[in-house]
Amino acid sequence: MSSKERPTLGGTRIKTRKRNIAAPLDPAAFADAVVQIYLDNAGDLELVAKSIESSDLNFSRYGDTFFEVVFTGGRTQPGTTKPDEGERHPYSIIDCEPTREVILPSVIYIQKILRRRPFLIKNLENVMRRFLQSLELFEENESKKLAIFTALAFSQKLSGLPPETVFQPLLKDNLVSKGIVLSFITDFFKVYLVDNSLDDLISILKRGKMEENLLEFFPSAKRSAEGFSEHFTKEGLIPLVEYNEKKIFEVKLKEMKSALTTQIAEEVDITEVIDTVKQRVKDAKLPDIEIVRILWDVLMDAVQWSGKNQQQNANSALRQVKTWAQLLNTFCTNGKLELELVYKVQMQCYEDAKLMKIFPEIVRSLYYQDVLAEDTILHWFIKEQIPRE
Repeated sequence: MSSKERPTLGGTRIKTRKRNIAAPLDPAAFADAVVQIYLDNAGDLELVAKSIESSDLNFSRYGDTFFEVVFTGGRTQPGTTKPDEGERHPYSIIDCEPTREVILPSVIYIQKILRRRPFLIKNLENVMRRFLQSLELFEENESKKLAIFTALAFSQKLSGLPPETVFQPLLKDNLVSKGIVLSFITDFFKVYLVDNSLDDLISILKRGKMEENLLEFFPSAKRSAEGFSEHFTKEGLIPLVEYNEKKIFEVKLKEMKSALTTQIAEEVDITEVIDTVKQRVKDAKLPDIEIVRILWDVLMDAVQWSGKNQQQNANSALRQVKTWAQLLNTFCTNGKLELELVYKVQMQCYEDAKLMKIFPEIVRSLYYQDVLAEDTILHWFIKEQIPRE
């Protein structure tokens, strides 16, 4: 065979791969079929669920359309919540009464659907996200129904529904500024807490990355700790108010401790440190007893401990006490606060092996530095020798 000749595959036909031809989308026909199931069963959700289960409708392709029908009774126009052309049914979530008892069966119904078709959870997320981003298009009563449904969805633990899907779309400036978000989230909290604890709610907020940002639900004019307390107290959510106040208090303590730690590490002049503490106490309205606890923690955290060498540990702690005695003395202004300092020292020494044997020396040093009065030490010795929890 000449080098110029090319081999051939005589009698062989090379087949080309057939392409999958996608069927044209027809969400309108799908929506009409689902609507008809509702109408045929007069809105009885038990019967509707059974009919849907036995149907051959293409839910994998039209999942979003299905939940549009569930929520609004029919298809909605793209980019809106307004009704699209086509038949509608009157048994939707938007058309029912805005009460927990009336909406709960719809949540249970959806739960049954998701158990049979778990892939639909993503479609539910898509539709909820779209509706929550467009809350201003709903009437106040309709927005309330969505809030109730959302709360019950979490209460009933609809599998796979992450909190981010609910909360993040609500933080649009136009929704927040109009107070729409605050109304929605208030209804959500009230309904969810009927069957769940505050800890459960906080867990949801943490997973949704909103626990630290609850004020972002408030319009800017009301975005304050006082506004938060006033609003939710009026709505009867006292546990939430108390939780938020505690959270704010803890943040203020943490900020003060951080500031003091920096100043002591940098060996700032003691008068400047005292002024810092006084200013923060004034601004944050921190109780005196917490100040005493923080001061001792910060001072001891700054000590360079030497492991198992008890004498070096004792010398380091006593040196720290002597150096910062004026700071402690400034804020231990009465017997009650002095006694609290003794308890604080005692607890730390009893819980830390390297300090176990130097408790008496620290108390003695505090006495010699005029931080503790003799009466305080005697009172502790006679009445309060057992460490407090």
